[in-house]
Formats: sequence, structure tokens, C-alpha cells
Amino acid sequence: MADIENVIVIGSGPAGYTAALYTSRANLTPLVIEGFAWGGLLQQTTDVENYPGYPEGVMGPEMMQDFRNQAERFGTRFVTDQATKVELASEPGGIHRVWVGDDEHRARAVILAMGAEHKKLGVPGEEELAGRGVSYCATCDAAFFRDRETVIVGGGDSAMEEAIFLSKFASKVTIVHRREEFRASKIMFERARGIDNIELKTPYVVQSFESADGGALGIARLEQVETGAVEDLPAAGAFIAIGHEPQSEIVAGQVALDPEGYIVTEGKSTRTDRPGVFAAGDVVDHTYRQAVTAAGSGCQAALDAEWYLRDTPEVPTPEGMPEGDLATAQWAAPAKP
Repeated sequence: MADIENVIVIGSGPAGYTAALYTSRANLTPLVIEGFAWGGLLQQTTDVENYPGYPEGVMGPEMMQDFRNQAERFGTRFVTDQATKVELASEPGGIHRVWVGDDEHRARAVILAMGAEHKKLGVPGEEELAGRGVSYCATCDAAFFRDRETVIVGGGDSAMEEAIFLSKFASKVTIVHRREEFRASKIMFERARGIDNIELKTPYVVQSFESADGGALGIARLEQVETGAVEDLPAAGAFIAIGHEPQSEIVAGQVALDPEGYIVTEGKSTRTDRPGVFAAGDVVDHTYRQAVTAAGSGCQAALDAEWYLRDTPEVPTPEGMPEGDLATAQWAAPAKP
């Protein structure tokens, strides 16, 4: 049986790597189970121009390599594979267990930083043109489409917020929605509708994204839901705003999740409802979903974990109990008389 780690970080990206950096600098020698697609969504991003410290901008994969290298410099260790199962202790000081296939890892504290995935349309051209006109974050990429025609796909508050932000840069923003009615709140819908260069196109769905000369996005091919008529809409940029899927399945039933599957934390902390288990980044964040906010919450999670380890005595393994059964036994020392 392997030694018990101080901290295991599940996930990577800005939150996971920042948590690793801070815990490694605190001499906690964290183990990061970073996944095959390490680096999170920024591995799918081209130019990043809004992260502090990169005045000339940086490619997303390059920035994530910088994050990883910095954590490694201070002693972080990595498993470049997927965590497949966890068993989280219920008592303070208990030992948490994390599996990667058949390999078991144990730790006194766990930081959950699995992130969230963009919901996708699943239409032809979407994957091929991702990063070449198709985007999932107007806040990140709007400046690349200054004075150009763009499309927002979606009908909720997120779509309205993206359209409003994008309208400050693009010459035209067309909101494409599959229904006549929008799910967005009335105030957000009216705010978007009142902007001169925002147009609404309903009820339409995207049939495909087509490239122009040079290989970048040129056309959003739309289908009218009621008639089936097909229309080509010129678009240099298309922003998919139909929601996110937090990658929290591995801890479902062990930590509290909200109705959308995001991990619930206590107040302004990163503490979950399991002692010694903390959560950071997009697996928690409904609202901001930015690299800089994810990194900030990774710092918070590392500090919360450090303070937990400082203040929480280890629960000893009772004599006769098989090693590794501590988490499921939920054993604690008997109360004093």
C-alpha cells in the first residue's frame, strides 16, 4: 500500500495547477491526477490576451505548460491519467481514497478541480472550426472579431450576456435560437434586444458551420425549424452559449451538488460538506468561468487544505482493521467519559 499523501488534486487547468503550486510551496508535496487532457479547456484555446502577466498574449496550451512547470518546480508530482473512482472519508482526519484504474492513492486532503465542459451543438464543422471562428466564450474571444459579423447560439441569460458583450466589438451579432420564446430573464432579453447591432433569428437551428477561404469560419448554415428552409448566414465568429457540464460525476453522491451538478462549497470558502475535501475552478463556478478566477479559487483551495491539515489531527487506524479500510469504516476515536 502506498504512503498516505498530504494532498491529492484531481484535475488540472488553472485551478488544479494553482492549487498544486501553493500546496507544493507549503511543502505538502501534492500529487496531481491531471487527466489525459491535462490543462483543461485552455488546451483548446488559441490566443489568450486577458490573463495578467502575458502582455503580448499567449497560446492557451503554452500558458498551461507554464502553470504545470511552475508547480513541478516546487515538487508537485503528476499522474497523467484519469481518476476513475473515489471514496471520501466522512470524519475529520479520515483518509480519502482515489483510484486510477487499479492503482489506489490515499490522502488526508483532496482538492477537486475537474472543471466543466462546454455543451456542444454536435453539428458538422463545429469541432473542425473550434478556435478558428467557433468559440464558447465571448468574454475571452470577442476582441478577435472587431467590426465583423458574428453569431450567438442560445436562448438563456448566458447567450444574452455574451451577445451584449460581443456587440461592443462586432459589427453585427445575430442571436440564433431554436424557439420563438427565450429562456432568458426579461431584463436580460430586453437589454439585448435594445442594442442596435443585435438581431434575433428564431426559430432556427444551426445545421452546420462552413469554412471560408483560408480555412476559418465563413458561414453558419441555418435551418428554419417550422419550414425546413436552409439559409446561409455570413459569420466570422460563432459563439455557442447553451451551457456547461461540470465534470463532477466521480463525486456524485459523496459531496453535495446543486441541481446543475456543480459542487457546493461553504460560504466564501472552498470547503465541501466532506471534511478535508475542497473544490475549485469551473466545477464550482456558475458565473465567471475565467482562467484568472479559476486560478484564484485554486489558491483558496490550497490555503483551505493547508489550514485543514494544520488544525486536524490524523485519525489513527484501529488495531486489527485492514489497512485501507479507514475511509469506509468512518471510524473515530471513542469519546472521552
